[in-house]
Amino acid sequence: MLRNFVLIIGLVIIIVAVYFPTRHARHYSYIKVENVASEIEWNAPAEPRSKNCSYENLILNNVDIDIRSIYDYREFEAPLKGGEHKPKGCAPLIKTALIVPYRNRATHLEIFLNYMHHFLQNQRIHYQIFIVDQNDTLPFNRAKMLNYGAKVAIEMDYSCLILHDVDLIPINTGNIYGCSKMPRHMSSSLDTFRYNLPYLTLFGGAVAILSSQYKRVNGMSNKFYGWGAEDDDFYRRLIANGIMPCRFSPEVSRYTMLPHMKEMASAERFTVLTQVKEQHKLDGLSSLSDNIVIKPKNLYTHIIAS
Repeated sequence: MLRNFVLIIGLVIIIVAVYFPTRHARHYSYIKVENVASEIEWNAPAEPRSKNCSYENLILNNVDIDIRSIYDYREFEAPLKGGEHKPKGCAPLIKTALIVPYRNRATHLEIFLNYMHHFLQNQRIHYQIFIVDQNDTLPFNRAKMLNYGAKVAIEMDYSCLILHDVDLIPINTGNIYGCSKMPRHMSSSLDTFRYNLPYLTLFGGAVAILSSQYKRVNGMSNKFYGWGAEDDDFYRRLIANGIMPCRFSPEVSRYTMLPHMKEMASAERFTVLTQVKEQHKLDGLSSLSDNIVIKPKNLYTHIIAS
């Protein structure tokens, strides 16, 4: 009886620790919806004489998307080979590389691609989707895959990078997929956290950052194998270089997470986090190998790396 009582109390404590809203960073600074447009880093139109695409109404007239509909098939215009799309009828002021680290998530990828092509085309931005596939037997290295994707995208002249997990789906139409002047934590309002921010320095899930800023901090560390802590190191890199991340209002930052089995956190993550603290200039974009294969697919550019 006593043992069962102790187990029940322990379970209650765990539930409260994970889900009780007051444990989260309930109050944090963010850019209000009416000020979002002034924070976006707009590109000069590639065709100066064309009518520019408009984005202000998209942001201000934000609509919540029914989470139950994310699995529905959505119509979208077939992109160019490699998953690139440019809007017709206006000159886009946003050019974005959407970079997704990936391994063995075929069902999630199918849902993600169908949803995101439709979502991004409705935003009338110039975008390309890069799926970076880790092709080895080592534990998954999310940050390293993001680095490879960023390197390819930067070489293809993308000035805005969005680092995006395959199981995250934006559910606000006003969540503009462009870069702001400072790096942006896009997924600050996630359903698995009851739309609360777990902690103030969280900087993972979906992140938008200018290519110039990503290069300035030498990208992310390549040393985090297994789940956890690579985002914490990335945040530290930004702060160490005088770059303060930002967030937009929760009303345009809501995401849902596709169901999946949670991976066990790496037992070495905090040790690695301590070890890489002073290695930012040597460990990252600058230390990648050239051992990658790039294959343009119908809906995305497939980068195979290890």
